[in-house]
Amino acid sequence: MNVEEKVAKIVSKYLGVAENEINNEAHLKDDLNSDPLSLADLVVSLEDEFKIAIPAQDSQKFIKVGDIVEYVSESIGEV
Repeated sequence: MNVEEKVAKIVSKYLGVAENEINNEAHLKDDLNSDPLSLADLVVSLEDEFKIAIPAQDSQKFIKVGDIVEYVSESIGEV
């Protein structure tokens, strides 16, 4: 499973959206109905899954799913 697939699985779990509805262009708030609490839980899960730290100022830049995929990929060196 690659980074994109893992991120989609985590986003699906925390935002209650089917994995097949998640793509890199999906807007977290407008398309996937995220809220600050669900995003906070999502970030913690991403940190656990990928063994990385995501500072709050970085997570605030997550607008689309692709932003998360790009950030995680860079953080774990899979660019």
